[in-house]
Amino acid sequence: MAHTLSADDIREDFSQAMSAMYQQEVPQYGTLLALVADVNLAVLENNARLHEQLANADELARLNVERHGAIRVGTAEELATLCRMFAIMGMQPVGYYDLSVAGVPVHSTAFRPVDDAALQRNPFRIFTSLLRLELIDDPALREKAAKILARRDIFTPRCRALMNLHDKQNGFNAEQAQEFVHEALETFRWHRHTTVDKETYEALNRQHRLIADVVCFPGCHINHLTPRTLDIDQVQSLMAEYGIEPKAVIEGRRAVRYRYYCVRPALRRWKSRLLLPAMPAARIPRVLVKLSSVGWH
Repeated sequence: MAHTLSADDIREDFSQAMSAMYQQEVPQYGTLLALVADVNLAVLENNARLHEQLANADELARLNVERHGAIRVGTAEELATLCRMFAIMGMQPVGYYDLSVAGVPVHSTAFRPVDDAALQRNPFRIFTSLLRLELIDDPALREKAAKILARRDIFTPRCRALMNLHDKQNGFNAEQAQEFVHEALETFRWHRHTTVDKETYEALNRQHRLIADVVCFPGCHINHLTPRTLDIDQVQSLMAEYGIEPKAVIEGRRAVRYRYYCVRPALRRWKSRLLLPAMPAARIPRVLVKLSSVGWH
C-alpha cells in the first residue's frame, strides 16, 4: 500500500472538518472562534512570561485548536462502532461518568489520544454519552424508543466499508483517509428532519429533552465544540460586542489565571429548527453560549 497516514494526521483532518461543518450549521460559532482568537492574542501580547511559557511547551501552534466536542448515541452497537471509528483517529475511551445521578439519563466516556506525543500533536477529544433507555419510566414509551433506535444506522454504508478496509490493511493511504473523514463526518451532521411524528417526539421530550434529542434524529449530531481561551472573563464580557448572547454565569470552578478554559457553545435546536409532521419551523438557528472553566490534558 502507498504511504500510510498516521492516526494523528487523520484526527487532525477530522477535527478541522468537524469544526468547518459546525460553523456552517451555526454561523455564530465562527464568530465565537474569532472572539476567542482575539482575546488569546491580546493576553499573549500583554503577558510576555505566559507567551514564553507556552512557546517553550510548544503550545502556541495549537492554542486555537478545538479540544473538545460532545455527542450522544442511543445504543451499545452505535457506541461500539464509534469505538472503531475513533480508534482509527488514535482516540481511546478514557474515564466513566454516570450522569444519571445528576438527573441526565446517560452514562459517558471521553474518546481522546492518550500518549504525550499524540496529545501534543492534536488533543481533540469527543465526550460521548450513551442513552440509558431503562431510565424511561413509561414501559410502552421505552419499548417504542428502542424500536426507533433499532431501525436507524448513524453510519453511512461507505463509512462502515472503509472501517473494514482499515482493519484489513492496517491503515489508510491519503486518498482513503480523506474519504474516511468525509464519510465519518456524516454521522455527526445536524438533520432538521426528525425520524418520528410529532406525538412521539413530544412524548419523548416530556420524559427528558435529551431522550428526544438522541432518539428522534438520523444521527448523533454535535452537541457542542469548545475553543480554548486564556481569559474566560474577557471572552464573556466581549460577547455582546461580537453579537453573541452569553449565559448569565460561567459554569465550573475557577483555577489559576491563564489556565486553559473551554468556551462551550450549544445549539438551541429544538422547536426553532425542527421539521416535524404538521409543524414546520424556521431555518435560522439560535446559539446559546455556555462558558465552562474545565481544563484537561
